Amino acid sequence: MGTTEKERQIPLLPLRGLLVFPSMVLHLDVGRQKSVKALEKAMVDDNLILLSTQEEVHIEEPDKEQIFNVGTVAKVKQMLKLPNGTIRVLVEGICRARIEQYLQEEEYFEVQISFLDDKEDSGTEIEALMRTVLANFEQYINLSKKIVPETLASVSDITEPGRLADIITSHLPLKIRDKQEILETIPVRERLEKLLAILNNEREVLDLERKIGQRVKKQMEKTQKEYYLREQMKAIQKELGDKEGRVGEVEELRKKLDESGAPRNIVDKVEREIERLEKMPTTSAEGSVIRTYIDWLLGLPWTKRTEDNLDIRNAERVLDEDHYGLEKAKERVLEYLAVQKLVNKSKGPILCLVGPPGVGKTSLARSVARALNRKFVRISLGGVRDEAEIRGHRRTYVGAMPGRIIQGMKTAGTLNPVFLLDEIDKMSNDFRGDPGAALLEVLDPNQNDTFSDHYIEEPYDLSSVMFITTANAVHTIPRPLLDRMEMLYIPGYTEIEKLKICQGYLLPKQLEEHGLDKDKLRVQEKALMKVIRQYTREAGVRNLNRMMETICRKAARMIVSGEKKKVVVTPNTVEDMLGGPKFRYGVAETEDQVGAVTGLAWTEAGGDTLNIEVSVLPGKGKLTLTGQLGDVMKESAQAAFSYIRSLAKEFNIDPEFYEKNDIHIHVPEGAIPKDGPSAGITMATALVSALSGIPVSREVGMTGEITLRGRVLPIGGLKEKALAAHRAGLKTIIIPRDNEKDIDDIPESVREDLTFIPVEHLDQVLKVALVKAVSR
Repeated sequence: MGTTEKERQIPLLPLRGLLVFPSMVLHLDVGRQKSVKALEKAMVDDNLILLSTQEEVHIEEPDKEQIFNVGTVAKVKQMLKLPNGTIRVLVEGICRARIEQYLQEEEYFEVQISFLDDKEDSGTEIEALMRTVLANFEQYINLSKKIVPETLASVSDITEPGRLADIITSHLPLKIRDKQEILETIPVRERLEKLLAILNNEREVLDLERKIGQRVKKQMEKTQKEYYLREQMKAIQKELGDKEGRVGEVEELRKKLDESGAPRNIVDKVEREIERLEKMPTTSAEGSVIRTYIDWLLGLPWTKRTEDNLDIRNAERVLDEDHYGLEKAKERVLEYLAVQKLVNKSKGPILCLVGPPGVGKTSLARSVARALNRKFVRISLGGVRDEAEIRGHRRTYVGAMPGRIIQGMKTAGTLNPVFLLDEIDKMSNDFRGDPGAALLEVLDPNQNDTFSDHYIEEPYDLSSVMFITTANAVHTIPRPLLDRMEMLYIPGYTEIEKLKICQGYLLPKQLEEHGLDKDKLRVQEKALMKVIRQYTREAGVRNLNRMMETICRKAARMIVSGEKKKVVVTPNTVEDMLGGPKFRYGVAETEDQVGAVTGLAWTEAGGDTLNIEVSVLPGKGKLTLTGQLGDVMKESAQAAFSYIRSLAKEFNIDPEFYEKNDIHIHVPEGAIPKDGPSAGITMATALVSALSGIPVSREVGMTGEITLRGRVLPIGGLKEKALAAHRAGLKTIIIPRDNEKDIDDIPESVREDLTFIPVEHLDQVLKVALVKAVSR
């Protein structure tokens, strides 16, 4: 060292990302101005300089707080100025030293240091430590590829334990802080122990790295091998002329699976099926079965859904645009939307639209889908007898397919379509099962989130689907199925509603379809009314639409042939276009009649008046009923007859009239079947009128069931019956007291022109219907 003093002044060279141990010889490149000046000062003195490492590598000009206090005193052996301005220095580490004080920091660092001599230790324990460190270093070299094996030979010859620790540490790729810790450890035994802990830790990390490396290598080898084999198979198939091949098919399916977004259980299932398919020869029949099954699983929507448009005003506008009337059905749909907006849940309701044909059940469902911004799927259940149509077939059958529900979901492509099950009342069952029972799971909101299709074999979620079913009659739908649906009754349209529908919807549509406009064809309102009354007899508007088509076709021909430039259809010209009237509608009698009463009837085509006539003939008490009456209507006639007999004296009628006379009750239009109990009071009134000779008021119509005690019971279809009465020109309607609540359903324009008289007993009926009271 050239000196024996414990302290001295010496220039300091801060090192970046490097640490020098005693007895190390290495080259340094010095470029910083302060460091160059420190070197020059050292060369002027005795070539000694303190090499201490700065804590952070990125700091360009460190201050004294950022330099480690313990460093290595080194002798500068050689200096060489490089062309780029930096100085390359050869230094040799001599001993450890601690910085006691910074004497200068401006031009270069000069410090007061104290030397730290190794506290040499000897003995068997140190010897054992040295051997253990060497053994661990050897194992480290074997595992690591960063240190050359010759290093071990050079290190093995070192006998001083402190120097051994320093040299081994200098060769290890450690963090600067770990090396600095070894540098600052003066006791040799402690230094060796720390080095041993570091070596053990590094060896474990290397061992783990090696295992991970081997695993990755194996995986890569496997992937490369599979790729190589697949490429070979492709080449072989190409040579054989099998262009598509199973390999390309499998790759395509795997790609589809990655893009499908299917849940984990479906992904696993498809993966298994793809593996099975891979092993199948291309000519195998089972291969095509598996392929079809995979296509179905990948084709179904598992996560994709459309975003609902929950704007109630928009929905109301869409529904009103597409349909006139149907207030209750529209109201129910808007209520559903409002609830969805508040609770933010996607449970779909199950609605059943019940009503006669042609009232717009199917088109209403389509409008609901448009209003909600959902996909629309319609399947017809008319004539479905096989349970497999709903649930699908097992895959073991030849030509097996999923049921119509799953097929519909694939067509929709989303999890939340509006699903229309049309004609649910037309299903039937036979030896192939009951499709109605299979629909129970589909239409039950509490269990349709795990719908099971025999073909798919995995549970499918239908809870977000809005199911709408349609039916013409409720009594043919099985009770358990009916229980799962919410009924919405859509009654037949009134004449006024039909007129509005024709003017606002049907006629404009037909004009557009036939290349006409309002300037070329105009149909007067009275002409439309005539078509509605005399050319159609229906609850809906299908036939009315056909009549509009016919009128448009005839008009188009007239215009094209040059016969007319503009066609105006009036009540008089309707017959020229459509032929003679097909139907007649009931009209009130022109004068009061004895034994003839105007009843009111409900038919599937709407309401109509029913003239009931009674004749009293000499005979022996025989009661004759004609007019193709059903059993219920005949029983009503018998009940009315018995009631009149029981109170003959009360009505001032000969008590023995039934022994001297035959009674004939006839309902005109004998070709049309008639049934129901609601003509009971009408027949009783006609009987009293015929037997007492008192005429019945021509302006009164009536409906109600009668009992043997003369009580009047409620009936159905009051709205349609009231419209028929209004159309026929009646002024007063006698109705059962219990039907008073139904008056609100009748359009206001009709209510204003009619007087409704609620009754509970036949006595009240007779007071209103007969022109003068029965003398008692």
